[in-house]
Amino acid sequence: MSTSLRKIVGGVSAVLLLVMFAVESPAQNKSRMQDASRHASEAAKVFTEIMNVRDKAIPKELLDKAEAIAVFPGVIKAAFVFGGRGGQGVISKRQKNGWSAPAFFNLSGGSFGAQIGAQKNDYVFLVMNEDGVKGLLQDKFEMGGEAGIVAGPVGREASATTNATLDAGILSYSRSKGAFIGAALKGVVISHDNDLNKAVYGVNATELLTGKPMTLTTMPANVRIFPRTLARYSIR
Repeated sequence: MSTSLRKIVGGVSAVLLLVMFAVESPAQNKSRMQDASRHASEAAKVFTEIMNVRDKAIPKELLDKAEAIAVFPGVIKAAFVFGGRGGQGVISKRQKNGWSAPAFFNLSGGSFGAQIGAQKNDYVFLVMNEDGVKGLLQDKFEMGGEAGIVAGPVGREASATTNATLDAGILSYSRSKGAFIGAALKGVVISHDNDLNKAVYGVNATELLTGKPMTLTTMPANVRIFPRTLARYSIR
């Protein structure tokens, strides 16, 4: 085989390999859709459980003011001197008469100190204004930055009109071992899971949350449970 022919064959082979890796197999696509369904279902379950806790739920006044809601179920927090968090979740943005299709995000973060052990936490974030939304749409958004993150109040008697909650970009909550509290998180990083977003919707998280809204009938059936759940508790 001549040198030129070898180069041609090598080039064609390289192109074929790129095409093979670029196109997902049916099995890979099925797995991603199952992941999307699981994330949406788990987030809806966590939000429902939290809102059904008597006298300890997020005040409806705050829910009705939120521009977006994020839920990260079962985030693993593990530590042995060096600590870290890791998990996946979804974010829906308020739209006319409902909530957007959930965009998929990752949550991570680290810490250092005299610590040992592991546990799972559920996190809920109310994004209260457009600055908070813009922060989450960055490639990587660190809690405690410009958006103004504070611990959210809980319960029927919690004030929803204090300056702290009105000025905050994001109100944060956590649930661990059954206890649901407002928690001011710092050092936690939220980033886009655009491999999953593009597999499910064909667009990235920013395009999904800021582009032409999907209705419940046009978004994939396996993720509708999350926006439907949010709509049960807050709709304008």
